[in-house]
Amino acid sequence: MIQAVLVFNNHGKPRLVRFYQRFPEEIQQQIVRETFHLVVKRDDNICNFLEGGRQGLSSVSEAVEWLCSRYYSLDVWLLGGWAERDVSLIGGSDYKLIYRHYATLYFVFCVDSSESELGILDLIQVFVETLDKCFENVCELDLIFHMDKVHYILQEVVMGGMVLETNMNEIVAQMESQNRLERSEGGLSAAPARAVSAVKNINLPEIPRNINIGDLNIKVPNLSQFV
Repeated sequence: MIQAVLVFNNHGKPRLVRFYQRFPEEIQQQIVRETFHLVVKRDDNICNFLEGGRQGLSSVSEAVEWLCSRYYSLDVWLLGGWAERDVSLIGGSDYKLIYRHYATLYFVFCVDSSESELGILDLIQVFVETLDKCFENVCELDLIFHMDKVHYILQEVVMGGMVLETNMNEIVAQMESQNRLERSEGGLSAAPARAVSAVKNINLPEIPRNINIGDLNIKVPNLSQFV
């Protein structure tokens, strides 16, 4: 199962963070920082897999102890389900970090032992190529200014920590369908405004203000105030 998907730049700034199990925000931030420090110091010509171990666990454990002392007692956290083993996302021996480095961005998947390392590497490649096809030469700015679309693409690939789709053409087709739906909804929402504008721009002949029929004098109201 996939536990988390993290994307950050060469300076550790997160550009996409998605956890598939519930953590407090402080723990999520600590996990992102710890993951960045573990990955960035690795050379590009070595293995893209990183096994969990005590080295990673110690930093997360210290973060948990600090949070417990700051907000709650340790007993409250344990009773609430936040045991140390539950937050050692990148430190437990059952977890692995699998990543790829593209230009200024790191794409990191945290998975358990049931996932194949090579399979996840291929999945990262599918995700990146899909982003590249949807945004036409994707860059870091696309992840910043089109975060909603990036999350939608990720949901087409991974949902609930399970791999949903690996066919890039299917993912792109779903994305294009979503874009067409958004454009059609945008057209419907703008229709009333366009109708009012069209009515205002109609060039009508001058309407007489008074109509005299014999001794009967009819005053025509000014209709422009209702348009």
